[in-house]
Amino acid sequence: MNKKIYDTVVSGNADNNIKYSDFQNLIIDLGFEHRRQRGSHIMFFHKELGEFMNIQRDGSKAKAYQVEQLRNFILKHNL
Repeated sequence: MNKKIYDTVVSGNADNNIKYSDFQNLIIDLGFEHRRQRGSHIMFFHKELGEFMNIQRDGSKAKAYQVEQLRNFILKHNL
């Protein structure tokens, strides 16, 4: 897991500045599995916790509200 990206997401200081590829890799590192893709929307599912995460690109960056959703998930489940 990329500790720097993890710390950036958890801190909430750069929600608009997370590279999409780093964001997607972090989601996978946290235990999510790719379920399906429809157009630009990619759906991930965490088997152990029964949670879904839907992401999409904003150019080369992750969408800020989705970074916030992941942060809330991390804090909720103490990951």
